[in-house]
Amino acid sequence: MSHWIYILYSNSADKYYVGETSDPGNRLKQHLDHHFKTNYTKIANDWHIKLEKEVTSKEDAVYLERFVKRMKSRSFIEKLIDNPTILEDILNKN
Repeated sequence: MSHWIYILYSNSADKYYVGETSDPGNRLKQHLDHHFKTNYTKIANDWHIKLEKEVTSKEDAVYLERFVKRMKSRSFIEKLIDNPTILEDILNKN
């Protein structure tokens, strides 16, 4: 079963959010509906997907999500959006 890493962006908050899921479209809807009451995405209502990258397993998606979050870098996230193949390089080095 495929899994995805995704990056959302909110214009009003000027923030990015990184997550993983098996269904990016449904997950975006959940974020917009504030399904996750304590989630960071409750700060805005205008999230949209900037990047969806399919990977072969949930483990790979979780690894990438944690890797990106550990970087704590807006510029790194923007580099990923511009060049998603960086995610493949990260997985290949894992």
